[in-house]
Amino acid sequence: MPFIRRFQGRTFVIKYGGHAMVAPELKESFAKDVCLLKYIGINVVVVHGGGPQISTMLKQSGVQSRFVDGLRVTDDASMEVVEMVLAGSINQDIVSLICRHGGRAVGLSGKDDGFVLADRVAPYTTRDGEVVDLGRVGEVRHVTPDVVVELTRAGFIPVIAPIGVDEHGASLNLNADTAAGKVAEALRAEKLILLTDVQGVRGADGAFASSLNSATARQWIADRVIDGGMIPKVECALDAIAGGVRKVHILDGRCAHAVLLEIFTNDGVGTEIVRA
Repeated sequence: MPFIRRFQGRTFVIKYGGHAMVAPELKESFAKDVCLLKYIGINVVVVHGGGPQISTMLKQSGVQSRFVDGLRVTDDASMEVVEMVLAGSINQDIVSLICRHGGRAVGLSGKDDGFVLADRVAPYTTRDGEVVDLGRVGEVRHVTPDVVVELTRAGFIPVIAPIGVDEHGASLNLNADTAAGKVAEALRAEKLILLTDVQGVRGADGAFASSLNSATARQWIADRVIDGGMIPKVECALDAIAGGVRKVHILDGRCAHAVLLEIFTNDGVGTEIVRA
């Protein structure tokens, strides 16, 4: 029991996304894990994604999606759908699922209490040299976590949609990994946990790395050992560690109870990234 309770009173920020948000059995196991963590005294904060669901709803609404080098261009019409899906249906589904398993969850977006202040991203230059305005896409300027702190103190699990607000009150679409990282920094979290659809980070020889320090991670990015979609996740981890988060874990959300297995077993199931 002391082993299980060693993180009592600490804060874990979990970015929930990928296959774990789709498969019914994985959704159930995630909700159970979150409720257990809260039960043993850990302050759990969930930040979720929803890219595939957004694309589906945009198509159903007749709003054309445009991607530039994998980045979604979010015009005003798209932003209405993004906010409806992220802060509406997805957020409330997660809240309901956690509550059904005995937790007390509350849905938020960065607009609530204006706690995630964001700026529009600068125009993006494509690989072909075209300059594109990504529209209502934001990057986090500042997180004021008072509302999240008060909710956790009151026994709730905050479930946060990655939507920020600019200085004029307009909604901005945020990258969920980045939003989770910035929330974790503001909360001085013990752990940031990024659920994805791969096991974790692999070295140049293809071997899985269960632990990695920040200096090695930066070198692996420079040497292109870490590449593709893993680069932004590892960069998010490095930013969070530099911002005061003690450890970041990149886990395969396709593994049932991945969060518990990573935290409460000696070897874990994903890659932990720590300060050098």
